[in-house]
Amino acid sequence: MRIAINGMGRIGRLLYRRLLELAEVELVAVNDIMDSDNLRYLLKYDSVYGAFGGSEAEKNVRFLQCGNPLELPWKELKIDVVLECTGVFASREGAELHLRAGASKVMLSSTGPADIPLLIYGFNQHQLTADTTVFSPGGCMTNCSVHILYILNAIGIDSAQLNILHSYTSRQSLVDGPHNHLRRGRAAAESIIPVEVDLFQSLNRLLPVLNGRIATLSTRVPVANGAMADFTVQLKDEVSVAQVNQMFKTAAEKEYDGVLEYTTDPLVSLDIKGNTHSCIVDGTLTSLVGRQLKLIAWFDNEYGYTSRMIDWLLYWKTVS
Repeated sequence: MRIAINGMGRIGRLLYRRLLELAEVELVAVNDIMDSDNLRYLLKYDSVYGAFGGSEAEKNVRFLQCGNPLELPWKELKIDVVLECTGVFASREGAELHLRAGASKVMLSSTGPADIPLLIYGFNQHQLTADTTVFSPGGCMTNCSVHILYILNAIGIDSAQLNILHSYTSRQSLVDGPHNHLRRGRAAAESIIPVEVDLFQSLNRLLPVLNGRIATLSTRVPVANGAMADFTVQLKDEVSVAQVNQMFKTAAEKEYDGVLEYTTDPLVSLDIKGNTHSCIVDGTLTSLVGRQLKLIAWFDNEYGYTSRMIDWLLYWKTVS
């Protein structure tokens, strides 16, 4: 499987590092409009994951600088899958520019619009077929949340409030400045910043049985990596903390192995850096008041998410 990455931001650069070390696929090309020397520097040195020692396969990767996907040489390079990581071409029309340029398939690195299939690895990957040419693997918050809500709905959910305490991102400012969303313009490393997110819309698409019963918020906190998902769920039936924890422990050991992890270690966010799971349920923080459940799950918003994108590549290879 011959892979190209379009857009070398946080996700694109981490995918670059990881795909070079993956024998099952070949990273053929990357494209970004930034200066090539700047890109190579950012690929080698990373403030979160450290320096990258390079790889023999790196010598064969073609570096491109093109702002128009239609002009990319995907046909010439015989690209099987483009990982669209710019965020700019996340519409169906935008993603299909890669197909018109000669690629066979496109995977977004974000949640696309309703006309693009939303497929979450470990949840509905069976809906990916050989005929699928464009799809979204959701976002890091969706990949964490959908599994937890699906498992809890075996008990029954009346309502769910989600607050994702998330590291700051490139869409925020280092110092105070103008922004269409006023809070995003405040200095990211100086404040706890509430941010509206469309996570509930994705969850409604994936879990229509819970449509209208989910509210979501992301709170950006002054760390560079990692996230803690805080679930407040009103359950339909009474259960014990031990029963809830056992549900997730069993899920992590069986059908959700590799996607969901269960722990009773006293973790902090730095401990989950480099963790490949979509969510790490922290059994030490589970609590109940009547039928109101508080459940906490950690995730590395970059490493866990790219792990699922890699899972998708390997899965797509088997159904193509």
